[in-house]
Amino acid sequence: MRCPLCNGKSETFFTDNQQQFYQCKSCEGIFLSREQLPAAEEEKQRYQQHNNEVDDKGYQKFVSPITNSVLHDFEANHLGLDFGAGTGPVITKMLKDHDFQIEVYDPFFHPHTELLDRKYDYIVCCEVIEHFHNPAKEFELLKNLLNKNGKLYFMTEIYNHSVDFEKWWYKNDFTHVFFYQKTTFEFIKEKFDFQKIEIDGNLIVFSM
Repeated sequence: MRCPLCNGKSETFFTDNQQQFYQCKSCEGIFLSREQLPAAEEEKQRYQQHNNEVDDKGYQKFVSPITNSVLHDFEANHLGLDFGAGTGPVITKMLKDHDFQIEVYDPFFHPHTELLDRKYDYIVCCEVIEHFHNPAKEFELLKNLLNKNGKLYFMTEIYNHSVDFEKWWYKNDFTHVFFYQKTTFEFIKEKFDFQKIEIDGNLIVFSM
């Protein structure tokens, strides 16, 4: 099976009674079998179960690595995009509390496709990229949405070889279909011609 990020060859990585995952030999991404990808309506129903209240202090603390980075790197007059914001766009709420300008896009809950015809100084994606069925297409889109000197901010659980994949809680959400290693992010940097990548825990920042 070909990798949906780099089109490299893959081999079986993990199989149980419900899921089959492959690992790419080139970018080291780990992905669910194409035949087991959830349907759009199944995904939407799952996302609607998320308890994402924008005023929840725990939720705000969770996303704070992104919001703190944006507040440090940009000014209120810069334009941002909350991509894949879900039912509760907490990052947007927190940045707007600082008078930042940020738009909200989500294919299920904020399907404002006209926003994908604009350019942004920064784009935030919190717990989004692990849901990408076609990561090559999505990263190409995100790169093209950025202005010169723009930045992409991601948060996701990063896999490494010390993790017991069989017991890894992150894979048990059936909408999590692509997992990244540091090598995978290095591939993305080179493939999509970013100047710099920074990884701090679960925060990944790509710079133009």
